[in-house]
Amino acid sequence: MYDLKLKLWLVDGDRFIVSDGRAALMRRIKDLGSMSKAAKEMGMSYRHAWDVLQRISENAGGDVVASARGGKEGGATTLTKLGETILREYENKAHSVSSQLENQWRKPSVTADGLVTKGNKMLLIRRGNEPFKGMHALPGGFLEYGEKMEDCVVREVEEETGIDTEILELFGVFSGPDRDPRGHFVTAVYHLHATGGKLRAGDDAASAEWVKLDDLPEMAFDHAEIVKKFMESQRGV
Repeated sequence: MYDLKLKLWLVDGDRFIVSDGRAALMRRIKDLGSMSKAAKEMGMSYRHAWDVLQRISENAGGDVVASARGGKEGGATTLTKLGETILREYENKAHSVSSQLENQWRKPSVTADGLVTKGNKMLLIRRGNEPFKGMHALPGGFLEYGEKMEDCVVREVEEETGIDTEILELFGVFSGPDRDPRGHFVTAVYHLHATGGKLRAGDDAASAEWVKLDDLPEMAFDHAEIVKKFMESQRGV
């Protein structure tokens, strides 16, 4: 899964003061008490770090760092009161915005998976992409905006395996937040009956095959547990 990253600027009117990179340099100076050490950690030269701080000071209307030279440690660099204020303002505002965005955007993804059976066999795919590339899995995929779950599972099974199906029942909904390493995925799992089509691998599946229920391979995600529960339900366990 991809993450959304925004670049935030702290401004005073139309004057740019700091963004993430400049704030990070100020934070390292505050924590280390040394411009040379801070610059080294940031992967920049001392001169470049000094130029950055000068630009911040010019736009902020005052010095943001103070340096004392001499002594065994070769002097120290600290943030001025203005520098402390700017860093605190940026970090507080950036944290507030990031928290709001995280709460707004970090929502579970919705998928549908198919338990397609034919006699004593079940339709499985072999995954062509990470995570679990090369492992067997139930055919399925993401719900599209405006699509019904019932349409999604039929569409995804056909796209990945070439097999046309009809729904027999909704077997269950699985929503464990750790069932997929990419994030929180909620899936509706349907029991389907094959009605036609020609077996082929499609979409992001490396292969599609009918596998005997008494000889199932190791499976991706929590699909082995889902299949186990399904088989128990069919036996009336």
